[in-house]
Amino acid sequence: MEMTRVDLRNYLERIYNVPVATVRTRVQHGSNRKRDHMNVRVKRPDYKVAYVQLAHGQTFTFPDLFPEKKQSPDGSPNGDDIQDKLLEEQRQRQRQSQDPRRGGVPDWFGL
Repeated sequence: MEMTRVDLRNYLERIYNVPVATVRTRVQHGSNRKRDHMNVRVKRPDYKVAYVQLAHGQTFTFPDLFPEKKQSPDGSPNGDDIQDKLLEEQRQRQRQSQDPRRGGVPDWFGL
C-alpha cells in the first residue's frame, strides 16, 4: 500500500532491469460482508493493485530464484551439499524404520 507509482517504476527498472512505459495503480477495498461467530462484521484488509505497461517490444520473465548449486572449482562438495546428503540419508532411515501398517502415523502417537 505504501509504494507509489514512481517507487514501483524505480523498483522494476533497477531490480529487474525492465524498461517501464506506464504504471497505473488503484486501491481495492476489502469486503466487509462476512460476519464472525458473534455476528460482528469482519473486514478484509485493503490492498493496492498495480498495472504495469512495459516499453514496446519488451517482455518480462521472472528470474530464477533457486539456481542449481555449483560445486567448488576443485571438485570437492560444498558445506551445503554435505548437509543435503546427511538430511537425505536421515529421511531414508526414517522411511525404512516406519511400519507400513501405521500409514505414516509417527511411532510416538498411539498405544
